[in-house]
Amino acid sequence: MTKTKFINNHINKLSMKHNLRITLLLLFLFVASQVTGLFLISRDAEIGEEITPDNKTIIVVRHDETAIGDRPNVEGYSSLLYILGAVAIGTLLILMIIRFNKTMVWRGWFFLAVFLTLSISLGVLFKNKYVIWGTALVLAFLKISRFSSVLLHNITEVLIYSGIAVLIVPLFSVFWAFVLLLVISVYDMFAVWKSKHMVKMAKFQFENSIFPGLMIPYSKGKIGKLKSKTKAVLREDKAEKTIKTKANIAILGGGDIAFPLIFSGAVMESLIMNGLTKGAAFLQTSIITFTTTLALFLLFLYSKKKHYYPAMPFVTLGCLVGYFIVFLL
Repeated sequence: MTKTKFINNHINKLSMKHNLRITLLLLFLFVASQVTGLFLISRDAEIGEEITPDNKTIIVVRHDETAIGDRPNVEGYSSLLYILGAVAIGTLLILMIIRFNKTMVWRGWFFLAVFLTLSISLGVLFKNKYVIWGTALVLAFLKISRFSSVLLHNITEVLIYSGIAVLIVPLFSVFWAFVLLLVISVYDMFAVWKSKHMVKMAKFQFENSIFPGLMIPYSKGKIGKLKSKTKAVLREDKAEKTIKTKANIAILGGGDIAFPLIFSGAVMESLIMNGLTKGAAFLQTSIITFTTTLALFLLFLYSKKKHYYPAMPFVTLGCLVGYFIVFLL
């Protein structure tokens, strides 16, 4: 028996949620999202100095306005309330859309969100606003159309959550970013295990072939072609409130990508303000990406098939372990 077969057999005995190839692809995309986000945050940051009232010189990190305008003028506790309020309002709106079956409203809202976040990411790379908005518009249109492929879906997802991080990270210190992780982790457990409205929202998104998050189907093809299979599976599974694997799709929700990236970005900027270069801060912060990815791998390894799990508690633990290592350095 080869070493690869031995590993695969051992993993299969653990009832792994997805096979090893799909799991590694999903984790690769997660890492790509984190690394791309950190890179764009670093590229967008400008390092400067300020004189404090007691005549001390400190290093500060500044950010220009984004391609869609200025950031919200909040910080500290206000930043936390701002994000939690946005999550609450967004969740209520989606549940209302589901309740009244307003599919076109959901598609329009998703299109706008994709366009804005892609514009922020592209705005870090390009200066011409016509190029930024034009590219973002085309990608957003293709993403929600029947021409959307799995590759296009995941590439745009990487840029979407990078754009969210570029917008949000400057509003947070490390402390408040960690508090945000804790609150979202508790909410994630409640939404998946207790109220189950997170499962309900995921099903609605799949039925309309628009899912905000990473997605790896076992079979190749366009996202639109997966729609009929997914609908059939969802209808068969109303009692258990789980998506069965006949559709064979591995997913990772958008929040599980965005929130650890916000935390990592806040850590990276704090390292820069403590005297590290952008490159050194990026490399040290990558430790958090590694530990968070390891935590997700363990979740996939020991979770059961055909069930939903809240990933944020595991992601938060990975962030905490990674930050502890960075702190020791």
